[in-house]
Amino acid sequence: MSHTVNLDNYFARIGYEGPRAATLEVLQALHRLHPRAIPFENLNPLTRRPVKLDLESVERKLVTERRGGYCFEQNALFADVLMQLGFTVTPLLARVLWGRESDTPPPRTHMVLRLDIDNEAWIADVGFGSVTLTAPLRLTAGLAQPTELGTFRLADAAREALYLEVQARDESWARVYRFDLHPVEWIDYETSNWYTSTSPEAIFASTLIVCRVLPEARLALLNDQLSERAADGRLISERQLKSAGELAACLRDQFGINTGDLDIAEIFDRVRTPAQTT
Repeated sequence: MSHTVNLDNYFARIGYEGPRAATLEVLQALHRLHPRAIPFENLNPLTRRPVKLDLESVERKLVTERRGGYCFEQNALFADVLMQLGFTVTPLLARVLWGRESDTPPPRTHMVLRLDIDNEAWIADVGFGSVTLTAPLRLTAGLAQPTELGTFRLADAAREALYLEVQARDESWARVYRFDLHPVEWIDYETSNWYTSTSPEAIFASTLIVCRVLPEARLALLNDQLSERAADGRLISERQLKSAGELAACLRDQFGINTGDLDIAEIFDRVRTPAQTT
């Protein structure tokens, strides 16, 4: 982990031209721009390519090659940038609850960042996918915190843990993940990343998931289904991609992904909805 990210290249990638200081205003600006520019995607595990977490590989993929990545890549990149700016960053691990119906606790497979700024603690996370945060959250339980794309809160859980929750259109709260404040070692991420990217039970090895934040909406591609949703979760548009050409154009034009070394035809064959027979 001795490599450090080139700040000039990273800032150019996300379109940031502001000051380089460890302030809340800078954190908020970077947290807003990062998920707009660098999409969430799992093309590597889906195509059985390794997901490398050393910073040199992460920077090459997400910044230089203009690909995207999932939580370990996204938040590792973000954490290094923040630390270079002088922020105090503590890495954490979470158990993803979003979309789960089972009561069985899932493994800890999501990377989250804690930041301490002027004696106040915050949570940052630019890599969750369909409900990626667009702003840091105060590390305060019970406080509803509006963002550009949804209202979130932290809620107390058992054993000194916290839930991240997002407010639904009916004003109920849906759990996104559960985490505690115990720092983790980097090897813990390597182990979680290996499971997440290779296990047959992990969704990223079998399902195409690509997400991008827009100024007032969220784009999501689930296999061959492209959707756009407003900040409140309302469906704006939805369509099915019908060919490898449409998938390539969607990844390139809608999500800004450089697909140059990817076999899009093979990917489409794996994720397309089977044709209906009559």
